Amino acid sequence: MNMLVLSMLIVQIHPVVPVTYSLKYFHTASSQVTNFPDYVGVAYLDDIEIGHYDSNTKKAEAKQEWMKNFTTVDPEHFKWQTHLNIHNEVKDKEDLESLQKRFNHTEGLHIYQRMYGCEWNDETDEINSWEQSSYDGEDFLALDTKTWTWIAAKPQAVPMKHKLDHDRNYIEYLKSYYTGTCVDNLKKYVNFGKDVLMRTELPEVFLLQKTPSSPVSCFATGFYPSSAALFWRKDGKDLQENVVHGEMLPNPDGTFQMTVDLKLEVTAEVESKYECVFQLSGVKEDLVTKLERRSILNNASDEDNVWVTVGATVAAVAVILAIIVVVAVRHKNKKGEGHTSFFVSWCFPPGCKGADKHSKILKERAHTLT
Repeated sequence: MNMLVLSMLIVQIHPVVPVTYSLKYFHTASSQVTNFPDYVGVAYLDDIEIGHYDSNTKKAEAKQEWMKNFTTVDPEHFKWQTHLNIHNEVKDKEDLESLQKRFNHTEGLHIYQRMYGCEWNDETDEINSWEQSSYDGEDFLALDTKTWTWIAAKPQAVPMKHKLDHDRNYIEYLKSYYTGTCVDNLKKYVNFGKDVLMRTELPEVFLLQKTPSSPVSCFATGFYPSSAALFWRKDGKDLQENVVHGEMLPNPDGTFQMTVDLKLEVTAEVESKYECVFQLSGVKEDLVTKLERRSILNNASDEDNVWVTVGATVAAVAVILAIIVVVAVRHKNKKGEGHTSFFVSWCFPPGCKGADKHSKILKERAHTLT
């Protein structure tokens, strides 16, 4: 094999992203939101909800069957989480009231949110973390975990930024949490749920087309993990032109979906040249779907019943995802305003050494927003 051929083969390889695990926390304190708890705390592992608490139930609960069995490792885990969330609820509501005063909002619907967490690459051992907060859906304050300084997104956040930047004890605490506690907890969850989290599920793949002149959409749904690739090939070569990649999105059952569109007029002359390729981390063989007119589902298809079923499923998922995205964006904007809750949220009591010291630091931060 000469070097030219070898180079061509290397270029055609479509690498799958290494598995990266993430642990994310979302907290929302709200006022005057109809039919919605005024405080909600949610924990996500790899975009799968594993824990939930709200001001109506006053109880931290597991949201996955395998997570419910975590009491075999830590019998007091959910009691501890309930205690922490009750404390966080009080503080986040106080912070919401403080922000309303800062923005001169005396009444009406208002939302204060925080999002924070960490991720870990099991191949490179690389660690990333983040923390930010938002008020009424707009960025307020964020932590730069490379410089360990705060970024104010609003003039009202500047005084808090200066105060936090000069609190060296607090910064050291954050470093300890994000480089230690958060990642340790993430690894413990992953290890406990490895039978579920380290599984592989291949997707169903459909070719969809709204009208004969619309792009052909290759839609893969039901795969796990999210470290996957979906792309079009022509005559065995990856296509870059006339191709539009969609976002990877979570399904309600914990699996994922993604699409890639191909702008092409499907004729008998070209259909045999194109194929949609799906690759999944941990699976050696590609899942290849040939472009054939008879296999494309569209509104004029003889298989209307199949199209309607797929369409209804996609529509239902889209609605659910829209709700999730709205909540996620709002939470994402609230990543860390000196709140007490995130520092020890979902921490394992055996791993919370130095709790007295931590409690003192948290109490010192309790009135940051006042």
